[in-house]
Amino acid sequence: MSKAKYGYGWVLKWVLAALLLGVGFFMFFSPDFVYTITGVTILIFSVFRIYPLLKSLHKEVLRTINLVEIIFDTLIGILLVYIGITKGSTLTDEPIWSTVYQYSLAFFFYARGLVFFNSIAFFEEKTEVPKFWAHIVILSMGAIIAVLPDFGYESVALFFLIISLVGAAYLGYDGFGGYSKYREYSASINAGKQVGKDKEADKGINIDKEAPKKRIEDPEEKRPYVN
Repeated sequence: MSKAKYGYGWVLKWVLAALLLGVGFFMFFSPDFVYTITGVTILIFSVFRIYPLLKSLHKEVLRTINLVEIIFDTLIGILLVYIGITKGSTLTDEPIWSTVYQYSLAFFFYARGLVFFNSIAFFEEKTEVPKFWAHIVILSMGAIIAVLPDFGYESVALFFLIISLVGAAYLGYDGFGGYSKYREYSASINAGKQVGKDKEADKGINIDKEAPKKRIEDPEEKRPYVN
């Protein structure tokens, strides 16, 4: 049995694409799920940054500022997850939760931009041009979310839906490429087997042609001749 050159990763990518689409559309019509996913996203962004960020910062004051930001972000994430799980049926009936959601996101984005620009302006942290412009967008998003009169979970649900569609399209296309290579490899294996069979058949024919034919003697020829 020959070792497979291509695996079955394309299956996982297609399954993930389908799940991503389902989650995106479900979130678009479910406010409690939007709150929960937003909180989980903020928690992942906060918790996974702690060790690499604090280890790479060389000034104690920067470590303290970023740690305080991470603590507040973690509390915001926990709050949104709690609201999504416990207040799911009353989210649309109680406007207070929409206000909490709005200002939580505004604080999250604005604090991230503020900490970043304080780090490079007052504490001489170096940065890259794309990162600089990305934080300008983040800071602007925080200010815009805070002053928008009709901001609600619907805007974030639409954003998540767009991300889901883009991610599903990417995974689907990537899976299609993997499946195409897998089929090409399978076809080459089958073609190789067929070529091997044809060669063996041709070899057998050539052996039959080259082998000398045995002369069949007539039994009469072996009888002694008597005059």
